[in-house]
Amino acid sequence: MKWELEKEIKLPTAALGLSTLPHSESLLVSCFDGSILRVDPRESTWETLGHHQSYASGVVSVLDGSMAVSAGYDGVLQWHHLGSGKTVAVEKIHDFWSWQLKASPNGRLVASVTGQYLCGGERYEPAQEKEPSIKVFDAQTRSMVAQFSHLPPVLSVAFSPDSRFLAAANMMGDVRVWDLKEQRLECSWNTPDFTSWGIIKSHHYIGGIFDVCFSPGGEHLLVCGMGPMRDPMAGNGKQTWQRFDWRGETPEKVGEIKDGDRGRGLMETLSWHPDGKVFAMAGRMAQGSWNVALFDAQEGSLIQGMDNKTRITRSAFSPEGTQLFLTGSKSQGEPKEGKWSEFGRLMIYQPVPSDEKTPPSEASEGS
Repeated sequence: MKWELEKEIKLPTAALGLSTLPHSESLLVSCFDGSILRVDPRESTWETLGHHQSYASGVVSVLDGSMAVSAGYDGVLQWHHLGSGKTVAVEKIHDFWSWQLKASPNGRLVASVTGQYLCGGERYEPAQEKEPSIKVFDAQTRSMVAQFSHLPPVLSVAFSPDSRFLAAANMMGDVRVWDLKEQRLECSWNTPDFTSWGIIKSHHYIGGIFDVCFSPGGEHLLVCGMGPMRDPMAGNGKQTWQRFDWRGETPEKVGEIKDGDRGRGLMETLSWHPDGKVFAMAGRMAQGSWNVALFDAQEGSLIQGMDNKTRITRSAFSPEGTQLFLTGSKSQGEPKEGKWSEFGRLMIYQPVPSDEKTPPSEASEGS
């Protein structure tokens, strides 16, 4: 079974966040221009639910699909009532921007991570945080129920399948997992394989873990990004994911992308297929043959790689596992007749038998 592009929808600006909705075929998308959209993929139309004052970095569905919560580089959380299509609450939660927003699987909690890379010493190591890097909120009451410290910038966050544990990772490859029920740090470790020190041009750290994702059983944690580079501005580190068993006395790496399966480029998003047998990783490609890939969850081997010539920022499988949704952006290009092109993208993939091909005319809304 292969996955092929079913539909490609143009959006006004780059799409940074994505969420499916229970009991609905609509999708939530947060965008470069600060807008929060509810997209109808069947009609290739959307409505605007709200606006942030800067990039809208994430959006999630909570409370059984009755509400959406969004976050942005303005450091603000917004609550949007999906029945009325209105923004019902706006709260400043970070002094710096929100790097990533995630919702708990039970739909009752949201977590946002923040942090600015400021020089903390002669070796340009990051300075300690000026505010708690991780904040967790009750989706119903909007009250903060937990906050945790980490070394900034903290780029990624994820809840465990049972919604009890929270993982977060930063630019330096530090991963921490907290027990939300007991409000304590459960474990922490470092992986050096996602962080670069600039030898050429830029003498500072760059990179980090751009997404984290628990396995469906909760026993493992996947992390992704790209490998070290001599020139941090090149963006050509190796496409990388690693898998850790975090439950033991000492967290242990139990899997990693095979060197022959990867090219180069930043990987920004991970998603598990509902059946737990496959996971997807996506981002941008600097060199190689794919920017979106499906991997066998047990063996870790590459099943399929796809190059859609897009920077992918977020991914999600449909609850039934029959579709893979990707959001991102194309090159913006130059304005034509005073009008900028629609460079945001929502891409929808579906599995088809290997001997069938989707007609090209049906696969795109104009790429």
